[in-house]
Amino acid sequence: MKSSNIGGQAVLEGIMMRNGGRYSVAVRKPDGDIEVDIRQYKSIIPWKTPLKIPFIRGIFNFVDSLVLGMKTLTFSASFFEEEEEELLTEAEAKKREKNEKIMMNLTVVLSVIIAAGLFMVLPYYLSGLVKHYTDSRMVMTVCEGLIRVGLFLLYIALISRMKDIQRTFMYHGAEHKCINCIEHGAELTPENAAKYSRLHKRCGTSFLLIVMVVSIICFMFIRVDNMALKIVLRVILVPVIAGVSFEIIQWAGRSESCLVNIVSKPGLMLQKLTTREPDLEMLEVAIASIEAIYDWRQFQAENRAAADGNSQKTDRSNAGVSQP
Repeated sequence: MKSSNIGGQAVLEGIMMRNGGRYSVAVRKPDGDIEVDIRQYKSIIPWKTPLKIPFIRGIFNFVDSLVLGMKTLTFSASFFEEEEEELLTEAEAKKREKNEKIMMNLTVVLSVIIAAGLFMVLPYYLSGLVKHYTDSRMVMTVCEGLIRVGLFLLYIALISRMKDIQRTFMYHGAEHKCINCIEHGAELTPENAAKYSRLHKRCGTSFLLIVMVVSIICFMFIRVDNMALKIVLRVILVPVIAGVSFEIIQWAGRSESCLVNIVSKPGLMLQKLTTREPDLEMLEVAIASIEAIYDWRQFQAENRAAADGNSQKTDRSNAGVSQP
């Protein structure tokens, strides 16, 4: 099963899909219609070279995903405001757009800081309780990692009880089902997509779990005694951990080896919490988002042609082998 190289995320009553530098957001509006917005996305850095370098590209991809995610969430939420906005002049509209962009960037920065504090710094302090029972640096690092994973699971368990989040998780499942449908060579229809798994190896949920595991390994090599320096190093290493985790998730998406399946298993199990079975209308929204920026028919045709070519090579090779 070849990777389609597309991905996205669930938004409020909709789905964002990204294909290279283009992305689309499909939202089911209150009146039942599907609104699709197609745009070009420019990375936070103007140079393309760093986006192609292994381990480095993962850092920028992580930040780009946060920025794009916040932007598309804001777009989807605009359809569900309780009061209609007053008509604005062109100058007022530009000023408002500028203010919203500033607020969005500040929100992303604040989110990163809070996440670093909650999942990087807090587990370190809590793991200090183990000092009363052992002096092993490795044991303390593993305990810190387990606390980090525990906090992450607790966070997911708590937010999954919210009604709006449950619907978002259903759209998350719709996104995965449609991608799985494409990558398995089936025609992309709501009925066909419904037959496929709501889990996918390239999911952001799996990425976050890999981040947790990589951080445990990475922090084992921090050999300093100063507490303040330990905390600073944990924050500084976040981009490095994100870069390594990105390469792992990309590798998992390209391979079907036994090792990949083992590495992917915990992430797929975690996705059972962050996805729900969608209805056909949600799958329609996912398909609208995909077809706006991706030619899945061409992708499947190229896969079939490649498979036929490999089959013919195998037949010719077998024909040339003398029988005993």
